[in-house]
Amino acid sequence: MAQFLDFTLGEFVKHPEKPEWGIGQVQSITGMRVVVNFPEAGKIMINCEHVTLIAVGDRTD
Repeated sequence: MAQFLDFTLGEFVKHPEKPEWGIGQVQSITGMRVVVNFPEAGKIMINCEHVTLIAVGDRTD
């Protein structure tokens, strides 16, 4: 069964195991890999087969 991501470019997300990274913005999506720019960690490629990112409404959440 194929998986898909429900993210769009520019959307804000949190990493569930790295709250210290802050709220990041989705930069690119390739298959199940998402590049997110976090204010405290920089650009990180995340494999969403292993990590479930948490969508947030905006940067102030």
